[in-house]
Amino acid sequence: MASDRRTLLADAALDVLADEGMRGLTHRAVDRRAAVPPGTTSAYFRTRAALLAGLVSRLVRLDQAEFRTTAEELPPLRTVEDLVDGMVALTRQRLTGEGRRRSLARHACAVESVRDKELREILVPRENAGRAAVRLFLAERGVTDVENRTHTLLTCVDGLVFDRLVNGGEVPREALEGLVTAALR
Repeated sequence: MASDRRTLLADAALDVLADEGMRGLTHRAVDRRAAVPPGTTSAYFRTRAALLAGLVSRLVRLDQAEFRTTAEELPPLRTVEDLVDGMVALTRQRLTGEGRRRSLARHACAVESVRDKELREILVPRENAGRAAVRLFLAERGVTDVENRTHTLLTCVDGLVFDRLVNGGEVPREALEGLVTAALR
């Protein structure tokens, strides 16, 4: 089935990007990683732009599935501690194992999207269960300009994840507590 093959190739492209960076992302490298005959990737993703768009679309689908699963597993956000606990879980997820690999790929694609309108449109932050929970939490506490505060808070969390990707270690809980406190002001 073509969609299964596209998914296999997009997953292999994601792995190549995480391991070798943007320069290492070639059709041949994806063929090797996916263990498919030479030329298979270019048959499904004719150009590098098509390969990147396929990779980014897959990345967004994986992220959305992760947000749904995480939202189902976490208790409702009733206290500041609940929100911070959720952010701690998210940052750990994004910094270890498969989540780390996706984070590396996501940031490489974000930089690439500066010059590629199609990638930028695919990467636009999507509505998801996590974003909705944060927005509701802030609104229930009377925060004004909930949309901007939610965006700023989650962007800051992404920045902390990026910093830890580059410098190693975990995001300190205190940093997340500080961000939530600032968002509630």
